[in-house]
Amino acid sequence: MLVKMIFAGFGGQGVLSMGLNLAQAAMLEGKHVTYLPAYGAEMRGGTANCTVAISDEEIASPVASAPEFIVAMNQPSQVGFQHHLQSGGLLFVNSSLVEAKIVRGDIELVEVPASRIAEEMGNPRCANMVMLGAFTKKTNLVCFATLITGLESTLQSKKKLLEVNKEALKTGYDFCGAEP
Repeated sequence: MLVKMIFAGFGGQGVLSMGLNLAQAAMLEGKHVTYLPAYGAEMRGGTANCTVAISDEEIASPVASAPEFIVAMNQPSQVGFQHHLQSGGLLFVNSSLVEAKIVRGDIELVEVPASRIAEEMGNPRCANMVMLGAFTKKTNLVCFATLITGLESTLQSKKKLLEVNKEALKTGYDFCGAEP
């Protein structure tokens, strides 16, 4: 099994954190992982994306020319990356900020109003964790408990941030499990 994905959005939306947290969870589960961040010259407000590959075997290349999953946290990312998604892939969009106009009939759209949910939780900055929770539920690439364990390790010195982010992950996870 080799699965590749791209997380994309504006700098400051936490797209690199989403990819890193997923990669850490996969490593905790004993999987092989690559994490390749990329961002524009102006960190906040510029473009940012990262590629994550998860496999049961060694990974030859971190490049994802035709990923199985794409997470687009803003409109430019949705427009720019949907064409890279392989046929049958899942396109996750932050429907609070993205007017999803899919020009392909061979991919599945997963709309998560991550920014709205985060605002309703009282912390707009955790939209990335809402989306990561939904992504984890829908893709089942890692166990939710492992994702939490990795987050606890990352934020062990920031207890206040840890609780907010754990709540956001759970809210996104539950959102994607709800019946329409």
